[in-house]
Amino acid sequence: MDQPRVLIGSCSWKYPSWKGIVYADDAEKNYLADYARSFRTVEIDQWFWSLFGPDREGKAKLGMPDLNTAAEYAASVDGRFRFTIKVANSITLTHFYRKGTKGEPVANPHFLSRELLDQFLSRIEVLREQTLALMFQFEYLNKQKMASVAAFLDRFAPFAEGLPDAWPFALEIRNPNYLGDAYFEFLDRYGLSPVFCEGYYMPPVTGVYRQFRNLVTRSAVVRLMGPDREGIEKETGNRWDSIVSPKDDQLAGIAEMVRDMVDRGLQVIVNVNNHYEGSAPLTIGKLAGLLGQELTGLPSKAG
Repeated sequence: MDQPRVLIGSCSWKYPSWKGIVYADDAEKNYLADYARSFRTVEIDQWFWSLFGPDREGKAKLGMPDLNTAAEYAASVDGRFRFTIKVANSITLTHFYRKGTKGEPVANPHFLSRELLDQFLSRIEVLREQTLALMFQFEYLNKQKMASVAAFLDRFAPFAEGLPDAWPFALEIRNPNYLGDAYFEFLDRYGLSPVFCEGYYMPPVTGVYRQFRNLVTRSAVVRLMGPDREGIEKETGNRWDSIVSPKDDQLAGIAEMVRDMVDRGLQVIVNVNNHYEGSAPLTIGKLAGLLGQELTGLPSKAG
């Protein structure tokens, strides 16, 4: 089934404060089914949080996707709907989070584990035909965790060589020093889509795209995350039903970037976080308008 060249959706979907914007006031318990009446794609990030520990013996507790949950998601949407999924961080973290190790750097023994990836994929197999990108998201890699971008690419290359063709993979890094010709050439060589992250430690995605445009040769994911997660949570009180930090100029540039990729024949997926402007659905409505798209059943709510 042919897909539009641009799909715009949110990062996750179960937010009761979206009632009246996405969900009816008497919304069903199945939020995803309600969400899919207005949107054609969504990001699943819940399975990313999968590395816990280490325990006293230095072992990790690993979480994997629940088979029934994956099947429920597949049954909640129609055949046109598409997912992007963040791969478990038990695979992408070089070290355990320091809050669980009393501040000491403890290496993750499962970093880039093919065995763990195979387990992950087997548990979400029911979603394979509807998945546009499986995203490997890496945290900010300082020199203690990874000596250089060359070291990272050398480490990732043998892992990338064995990735199954049946799944579409994408790569997100959060160290701006990694953004260079070698990085984008690596993505192209191994058939990986770039993930452009707007927010955190990263430079504006529009500038990154302009600089490396000629090396972006396949489908891309654009993730609009926002610069200040804690600040906007405090401002909104975790109620995500209005725009509190408008970024209209930035969105206009992102729309231009997306149009350019589409004109070049690339598929683009845009995932919007509530933390970007204060309400992902309302941001999606703004961006869709800039791109001339219509969203079914999505009302406007100013804030």
